[in-house]
Amino acid sequence: MNQETSPATGVAPVHEFSMRFTSSTRGARLARTLVSRRLDTWGHPYDGDVNETLTLITSELAGNAVRHGHVPGRDFQVRLTETDVGETRVLRVEVTDTRLERVPPLAPHEPPGDQESGWGLFIVARLASRWGVAPRDCGPGKTVWAEWRLPKARVQIGHSSGG
Repeated sequence: MNQETSPATGVAPVHEFSMRFTSSTRGARLARTLVSRRLDTWGHPYDGDVNETLTLITSELAGNAVRHGHVPGRDFQVRLTETDVGETRVLRVEVTDTRLERVPPLAPHEPPGDQESGWGLFIVARLASRWGVAPRDCGPGKTVWAEWRLPKARVQIGHSSGG
């Protein structure tokens, strides 16, 4: 995966949501819930492919930030953006933690079928149009990001301009 941190240089997001969460399972659940709500507000209904896919990706990345990127006393951050790039709408979720030495593998393999854990990045890699890891902009840590691209023709008109 590449190391770039934005879907298109100089392109401002149509929508943006960013929030810090406690590095706990409760924080990861809250991140997933708020991303789903924000997507619904932006016109991607709860039961639609966009919302369900990005909520699952957020869940996996936030869970990994809590399990593998946790530093005592430090939060993790989630940033969700929706950007127009040509004839494509790019939805991107970024999860930033403060632990740099635990970088995820960029080519995750499928765990054995009977293994209960270790599926997160494999799921992200299968669902996302592309994903990667980049050093955190300010301070120690990393940002794991995933994008989902869809033609603008598939974008639904939102029932609110929140966010």
